[in-house]
Amino acid sequence: MSRPLSPGQTVGIIGGGQLGRMLAMAAARLGFRIVVLEPDPHCPAAQVANSQIVGAYDDGKALQQLAEASDVITYEFENVPVVAARAVAERTSLFPPTEALEAAQDRLTEKIFLNSTGISTAPFVSVDSDENLAQGLARFGGSGVLKTRRLGYDGKGQRVFRNALPRQAAGVHAALGGVPLILEGLVPFEREISVIAARGRDGAVVAYDAAENEHHEGILRQTLVPARIPAATARAARDATFQILEELHYVGVIAVEFFVLGNGAIVANEMAPRVHNSGHWTEAACACSQFEQHIRAVAGLPLGGTDRLADCVMQNLLGDEQDTAPQLLAEKDVVVHLYGKTESRPGRKMGHFTRLIRS
Repeated sequence: MSRPLSPGQTVGIIGGGQLGRMLAMAAARLGFRIVVLEPDPHCPAAQVANSQIVGAYDDGKALQQLAEASDVITYEFENVPVVAARAVAERTSLFPPTEALEAAQDRLTEKIFLNSTGISTAPFVSVDSDENLAQGLARFGGSGVLKTRRLGYDGKGQRVFRNALPRQAAGVHAALGGVPLILEGLVPFEREISVIAARGRDGAVVAYDAAENEHHEGILRQTLVPARIPAATARAARDATFQILEELHYVGVIAVEFFVLGNGAIVANEMAPRVHNSGHWTEAACACSQFEQHIRAVAGLPLGGTDRLADCVMQNLLGDEQDTAPQLLAEKDVVVHLYGKTESRPGRKMGHFTRLIRS
């Protein structure tokens, strides 16, 4: 794919959740048509897309329909089956590349990849049995975070150990589904930050200011921008993110999370080959949001500016918190975004708002 997309051409999106919805909205602003592949006919993205293919992400017929209908295809989440992604890439352009999916889908593969590029991570061991877990806990002083290697998100599929004895590993592997696991040593970090960056088809790279993330029960509650870190730490995180983009010959937006240690050093936590919750603030505080940036990149257009026009705090609206939207809309410097989900559940991301902080 050499020439950039023209208005009227079609962007295909695999996944119809809130990220797919916001990507579709950004694509529409640039004059593109949008087709979404998603098994849920009432998904958030379907409400704003031109059309939807209702089908599973690994449905060969549905994937063929998507490829035939699209001039370029992207995805909103990193658990798209790699086999399906490769099948799509054989028919039309797919960005980010499948190599990014492979690196990010498995936490063990991800850690090995990051270390191979010279980027530090928490120490880790692969766990396929209770015996492996006991050995890992002994190695890490009885403490660590045990995670499923695949599919976990928002704290799901995880268990934290502190000063555990080897016998406490009994039955844990089966309790977490008997699937491949990874034990990560605890990192004494002061805060978590994330860098949202993008690489275009021409190799150009840009990054937004590092954001500071606060979690509760494994779910991102709010993001503060700018992060409260030294300038040298922000540069190191940005440079590490750019290195990942280059290593993967990446096209599109990526999010990389880092732990910041007491001395300002960084340790990579994980990466997401897509737009990210911690980058939602960009739609309110930047001329070009992360969603438009991603569409620009995959469509072959020039990347947009990343200057922050104001300090801000982004907060997720979980469950019934979306009912506070009228009060938030009454505030002068608040930008509200609801996702159009039909069912509200405790802990479910129903929307977000960004409060601009003017000096």
